[in-house]
Formats: sequence, C-alpha cells, structure tokens
Amino acid sequence: MIRIILVLLFVILFLIAGIPLLAVEWLIGRRHPQAAAISQLRIVQWMFRFILFICGTKLTVIGEEHVPRDVPVLYIGNHKSYFDILITYSRCPGLTGYIAKDNLARIPLLSVWMRRLNCLFLDREDIKEALKTILAGIDNIKNGISMCIFPEGTRNTTDEQMLPFKEGSFKMAEKTGCPIIPMAITNSAEIFENHLPRIKTAHVILEYGAPIYPNELDKDTKKKLGAHCRNIIKDMLDTHQAML
Repeated sequence: MIRIILVLLFVILFLIAGIPLLAVEWLIGRRHPQAAAISQLRIVQWMFRFILFICGTKLTVIGEEHVPRDVPVLYIGNHKSYFDILITYSRCPGLTGYIAKDNLARIPLLSVWMRRLNCLFLDREDIKEALKTILAGIDNIKNGISMCIFPEGTRNTTDEQMLPFKEGSFKMAEKTGCPIIPMAITNSAEIFENHLPRIKTAHVILEYGAPIYPNELDKDTKKKLGAHCRNIIKDMLDTHQAML
C-alpha cells in the first residue's frame, strides 16, 4: 500500500504546487507559445517518469527509432491500464495531445494541465460532439501536434488481448495523411489494475511499430484500417510473452 500512498501524495502535491507554475507558463505562453508548450510537455513527462519510478516499473522499449521526430503522427495502442498514458506520454519526443474521456474535463487542475497539453475530451455518447473532437484532433495534427488515441474506445478489462478497434479513431490520419505509429503495450495492468488497490513492481514492454501511411495503402486495406492496425499490434504483443 505504501506505493499507492506515495503516488497519491505526489500527484496531489504536484497539482497544488503547480498552480503558480501554470500561471508562469501562461505568462511565458503569451510571448513565446511554442516555448511554453514544450516546457509544459517536459514538466509533465518528468512527473510521469517519477511516478513510474515510485511504482518500481521496469520499462523495456522497442522500436523507438520508428517514431518520426520531424512530423506529427497519430499514435494508436492497446489499452489495459491507466498507466498506459504515463508510459507512452513520457516517451513522446514532441508536442502530443491525447484523446481522453470527457469526465476528466471536470477534474480541477488536472483538466487545466490536460488542456495545456493539447488533450481533447471525447463524449462517446454524443456523436456530434465526438465528431467535433475528431475535427479538433485533425486541426492539431495540421498545426504540428501529434495525437494519441486508444482505438478500443475504453480500457480493456476483459481477458481478451484486445477489443475491436473503432474505425472512426483513424480519421485523424486519413484526413491529414500523417503517419500512424502503432504501439503495443504488454503487462501494464500488472502495475495496478490486476491487484487493486495495491501498486506492484512490474516489467512492462512498450513496442513501436513501423509508421503506417494511410495514403500508401491499397483500397481494401484502407477500408479496414482499424483491423489492419490491430493485427499489427497483435503480432507485436504475441512476441512479448517470451520477454517477460
């Protein structure tokens, strides 16, 4: 239980101590918006890495050379744990926004940081609002900001390796032509979800696949882009079992 107490204390202290920091970053952003954006990215990445350190998480990263450094991308991945966000966001080389559940927008301070980090909130019950979120994600990519979405649509709490991917998740890549970076995450639920309420040390594997360019795919594959990307992630996940 000591680890979860330490994590909660650290998060609460960060959010409270971060209030004046948010004000400073806002002032910087008025004159130098790009500098403020990068600064906020690095601050939160440090926070996430420190939380993973507290949790005793051992992370093996494979294929990071596949992630372009000079163009925005659409990250997609399987989703078993809340810690998937910490693990993947702490590795992003540049500005990246995540598609998050809309109920997170109601959490004080956390929602402010998320908006500063170009995160978007998705209402899965309202098709029109969901479409607006996807369109905002397209604008982000056009403005040089990568986006990340978990195409299963929710955290997978079943015994299945992955849930079906929602095809609408890929519109941000289809409409912008940006590369899709598949991410395979193995064993992240062993940090927390598999033994609530305790946090335990775990060996997590994060693998990045080669970029997928929607405009270079044949017509039939483009029609089932979600299934195509899911199969690529499945193949990566299958190879991880021998590494644990």
